[in-house]
Amino acid sequence: MREEPRLRVAAFRPDDERLAAAVSLLESLGADPVPDPMLAVEPTESVPRSDADYVVLTSKTGVELAADAGWSPGEATVCAIGDATAAALREAGYSVDVVPEEFSSSGLVSALESEVAGTRIEVARSNHGSAVLTDGLEAAGAYVHETVLYRLVRPPESGESAELAAAGELDAALFTSSLTVRHFLAAAEERGIREDAVAGLRDATVGTIGNPTKETAENAGIPVDIVPDRADFETLACETVEAAAPTHRE
Repeated sequence: MREEPRLRVAAFRPDDERLAAAVSLLESLGADPVPDPMLAVEPTESVPRSDADYVVLTSKTGVELAADAGWSPGEATVCAIGDATAAALREAGYSVDVVPEEFSSSGLVSALESEVAGTRIEVARSNHGSAVLTDGLEAAGAYVHETVLYRLVRPPESGESAELAAAGELDAALFTSSLTVRHFLAAAEERGIREDAVAGLRDATVGTIGNPTKETAENAGIPVDIVPDRADFETLACETVEAAAPTHRE
């Protein structure tokens, strides 16, 4: 009996334990991973302020950088944008007071807007944070200060997935943020294959974490097949691989 070819699935996680975990997960799902980091972290050496009433952390990376710098929240109410950030805070020894039901900027605004008028809020995150969060908190009457803890840049070697997509050899792609979409397109553009890479993704199964990422992809001409209800990589990978498998076998 002839063995079915394995799905070739691109993952764009930063080149650290997150990419290693993505590769292991995809292999466990019976896929051939294409690890193609589209994000690299450049710390700014900045530290969150400690004199705010509320402090918001939006990523595991931000938490780790703040903890390494010896940051203390003081008496602030500590808010995490989702479970992964909350887990990183607790692992670093911080208490977590607020985690919204919806793990997004708009979800956190909804969780806080009724109680933050006249308060000082420190938002500590990357240089690509959504204005939905800061604008929403300011609209609720808060005084918002933002500290950029790190910059997200595209690794110069990225782009293997774009080449595979352009050649029609990529079965699925897992975009975890709008920036991974933009960096994928930039890598394709750099190689002179943007149009072909986008065409290749139209024939693949594309999954995104969250509707903002979906909108970025679709605005670039990339149809999105999967947006999981739970905003984490494992769910994204499982649902996208499952959706891609019937198409792959045809």
